[in-house]
Amino acid sequence: MKIRALIVDDEALARGRIQKLLAGEPDLEIVGECSNGREAIAFIQQHRPDLVFLDVQMPEVSGFDVLRALPAETWPAVIFVTAHDQHAVAAFEVHALDYLLKPFTQDRLRAALDRAREHVQTRDRARLNEQLAEWIKSTAPKPVYLSRLAVKTGHQTLFIKVKDVDYIESAANYAVVRARGENHVLRETLTRLEAELPPRSFLRISRSILVNLERVKGLQSSPQGESLIVLEDGKQLLLTRGLREVQERLQYPEGQTGH
Repeated sequence: MKIRALIVDDEALARGRIQKLLAGEPDLEIVGECSNGREAIAFIQQHRPDLVFLDVQMPEVSGFDVLRALPAETWPAVIFVTAHDQHAVAAFEVHALDYLLKPFTQDRLRAALDRAREHVQTRDRARLNEQLAEWIKSTAPKPVYLSRLAVKTGHQTLFIKVKDVDYIESAANYAVVRARGENHVLRETLTRLEAELPPRSFLRISRSILVNLERVKGLQSSPQGESLIVLEDGKQLLLTRGLREVQERLQYPEGQTGH
């Protein structure tokens, strides 16, 4: 039974070289080539190859991102291909099947392929995939959030510290930022700002308002029975979603509840 292999690399010459070097391997069948990470994800999901020669450094969706996008139990055997030694060493240290450091020789490729043959034949990828999954998870890039908001006014740009923001209110395709008693208008949607601000501090309390939890003084009910958030300056904001979440986030800012 032939090993069904996929080659993933954003450089056509690199893909061609791997295919040429593998041409003399009778038990190997190249079932596809992908030039980017998105293609690779779709191909693996649909065709389930036994083995993937996976380039680490690709634009937008890296080789590691490909694996992150797939359930670990569906991962094929992986031989990482990289021009960067630090990635190769990191992958090897977590017992990845093997790696090829560009430029590699045919002998080095054959050595990696020998390991792949043994691995594919045993069909025992559970332990390896578990280790690799933990490492892939640990190397996921940490999200970077805004620390200041850039507000253009006339011929100047003001930088508003995020920690000084009381709340942000949606106004069509604009957002009104309330900070230190002043209003600033941004040509930005509330949804986009919500994704760019630190979720530990900011929470959507209604369809149109994003509040800085650090500026919340308390909660109270209106005469009509509505829930209101009271800010430190006395401003009251209508809360139409997530009352329990607001309470827990105010008590447990690190995201750990008392349950």
